[in-house]
Amino acid sequence: MAVLNPPAPRPLTPVSRVLRLCLHALLLGLLALAAGRAVADSTPRAGWVIAVCVLLAAVYAAGVRAPSVHRSPRAAAVWLAALAAVWAALLVVSPDGLWIAFPLYFLELHLLPLRWGVTAVAVTACAAIGGFLGHSGAVTPGAFLGPLLGGAVAVATVLGYQALYRESERRRELIEELIATRAELAAAERGAGIMAERERLAREIHDTLAQGLSSIQLLLRAAERALSEGSAAVPAAAEDGAEVTGGQAAALAHIARAREAAQENLAEARRFVRALTPPDLEHGSLAAALERLCAGAPGPRVRFSLSGSPRELPTPYEVALLRIAQSALANVVRHARADRAEITLTFMDASVTLDIVDDGQGFDASCAASGSGSGDGGFGLPAMRSRAETLGGLFTVESDPGQGTAVAVTLPLPLEASR
Repeated sequence: MAVLNPPAPRPLTPVSRVLRLCLHALLLGLLALAAGRAVADSTPRAGWVIAVCVLLAAVYAAGVRAPSVHRSPRAAAVWLAALAAVWAALLVVSPDGLWIAFPLYFLELHLLPLRWGVTAVAVTACAAIGGFLGHSGAVTPGAFLGPLLGGAVAVATVLGYQALYRESERRRELIEELIATRAELAAAERGAGIMAERERLAREIHDTLAQGLSSIQLLLRAAERALSEGSAAVPAAAEDGAEVTGGQAAALAHIARAREAAQENLAEARRFVRALTPPDLEHGSLAAALERLCAGAPGPRVRFSLSGSPRELPTPYEVALLRIAQSALANVVRHARADRAEITLTFMDASVTLDIVDDGQGFDASCAASGSGSGDGGFGLPAMRSRAETLGGLFTVESDPGQGTAVAVTLPLPLEASR
């Protein structure tokens, strides 16, 4: 029934199609009943009844098929006025015409604004009552109750349907919003994943490849200096019996270490592309990896110490602590001009702490928050802080010009590791 004036130009639902067909069938069935009874009773006006019924059916069919009736309230009002005029003629020639009032109620309520629709229903009910009284000549309660109750039922039905329709529309809009929100959330999650992966690669490149290439650069510079000073050095016997200068021997040693660093960098590159555990942690503990890191550091003397009772840590914790140690030690080698440095790994009941301390030239610690004091373009300290905070840890930097630097990171141990 509601499809005669749908609020939105959407395809008809199966329920709407059924309601529309029921309304068509009801009106045409009542017209056929009025015409059939006029013929069966051989009333004097049977021809007029049949003619008016056919005319009313034609006007109804024309309005149903006219698109303007469904879109324009003015066209709908004109169509309803034409139906009412023909129906009034049917009331004059046949008492059975009053039953057409019931489908007219629904048409008026659906095609007109609610205020005008209720008014039209009241006028139609009065016309039906008048038609019945005119044909019967007797005033009975049924003459009033029937049309009035029919109008009330029609109003209640339409109002209930409209309330259900509005609720359905709200639910449809809510579902559409939820679908759109889910799509936006999925897009945001994809974007966050891409950014997280970019950040991971940036940290890995900074803490592995960049630091390794820096070490290779320092070793090659040392080899270059050793070669340039080799002419004044005392010859030394090589393993194959050939004589080389002391500078050449030192240069060869630096080159060998540079080759080892390049091989380690290659392994690291393959590892972080696959997001696997660092090679230093694959076959040993975090403490052993830190000890090897200190032993192989070029430049200042670096000592490693272990405090507390070591315990197995989750892989993300070990990777973060090793990367922070590598990055901090690389800063010591490249920027601190230190003679000594110390890395301390401390296990406590509910946390693990890593301290990197050097006696170098230091820097203004107030610049550490922005990374400008790291000396590497501002990425080193922020990257270390990000690694610590990702695991819920605390990262601190203490330094003053000429007073050395102390970097500390404390990670809370997960429950299974703290037992």
